[in-house]
Amino acid sequence: MTLRTNSVYPNSGTMNRREMLRLSLAAALMGTATNPNEAQATQTAAAKPISLPELPPKPPKDIAPKLFPGFVQTEVRTSGASIPVLHKGDGPPVLLLHGYPETHVTWHKVAPRLAERFSVYVPDLRGYGDSSRPTDGDRHINYSFRAMALDQIETMRHFGHEQFFVGSHDRGARVAHRLCLDFPKNVTKVCLMDIAPTLTMYRQTNQEFATRYLWWFFLIQAAPMPEHFIGLDPQYYLEVVLGALNKTPGAITPEVVNEYVRCFCCTSTIHASCEDFRASADIGLEMDEADDRAGNKIVAPVHVLWGAKNTVGQEWDILATWRAKATSTVTGHSLDCGHFLQEERPEETLEELQNFFGTA
Repeated sequence: MTLRTNSVYPNSGTMNRREMLRLSLAAALMGTATNPNEAQATQTAAAKPISLPELPPKPPKDIAPKLFPGFVQTEVRTSGASIPVLHKGDGPPVLLLHGYPETHVTWHKVAPRLAERFSVYVPDLRGYGDSSRPTDGDRHINYSFRAMALDQIETMRHFGHEQFFVGSHDRGARVAHRLCLDFPKNVTKVCLMDIAPTLTMYRQTNQEFATRYLWWFFLIQAAPMPEHFIGLDPQYYLEVVLGALNKTPGAITPEVVNEYVRCFCCTSTIHASCEDFRASADIGLEMDEADDRAGNKIVAPVHVLWGAKNTVGQEWDILATWRAKATSTVTGHSLDCGHFLQEERPEETLEELQNFFGTA
């Protein structure tokens, strides 16, 4: 994956931002810096963060027509957020949900072809992309998967759909899981990509997962610590996360990387995405535990896909974990790729979605 060639951020003194970020994170994790020069460097980094915009700049006018030809954009105002949605097609409705640190553009290799057979809806989750950034709420509740799931219900109702298929990846798949639990009559079928259940992953965490998915445990720390360190060089942080998860060189195109950079490198997105993770590790786990105690499970047919080269499928038995969370049929298998199935293996992902949604 070819990423940064020119930084959009200014240099600060003789130490580049990447080095400052590394030293700052090291100092934060160790509590103190033992080397005087390193301590001075981290103090400099803390004192002079990059000046970031609050919101993403407007997208290039040609990006949506190029990546999603023929799609129409509609701004949907839900009860808790403003959600931009690209949509196209006739036929049974399909909702596609993206993950972290992505936006709706992650579906650009799949959605146009899927729209040949289905009515396809591709939103930005609240707090991501060009959606609005609600206030945090008590215990981060406004960034819980329950709040995000309600956005999706209200979005699909805006377009006249009470029942629909859901294709979902990463954080979007966690929203889809909550959709299935809170609105079982609305989700006809659900495809969950490259995740195990959130409660399962937190309760069965081991050293390997904690090492490879460090952001899961970094982002849940209290504000403003994660926001501060990411804000020192958000583009570098973004590149680290994408690079760690993508196992297919060139799969994430420069245009898509630029869109991720545009939307992520601002204070509101950094904070909102941290709130997403904080919510899932706090009130979200409480919701999941309540569902387990009540025996509340997915009733819609489930199809799970995961990357054979990524951590989640290597650390958990994906089919077994989801069969434990559903009363319905759960099918699925791995694809030969990393985390971003829809970008690394778009043809196979498209075929899986078409076959799953297209059968009775």
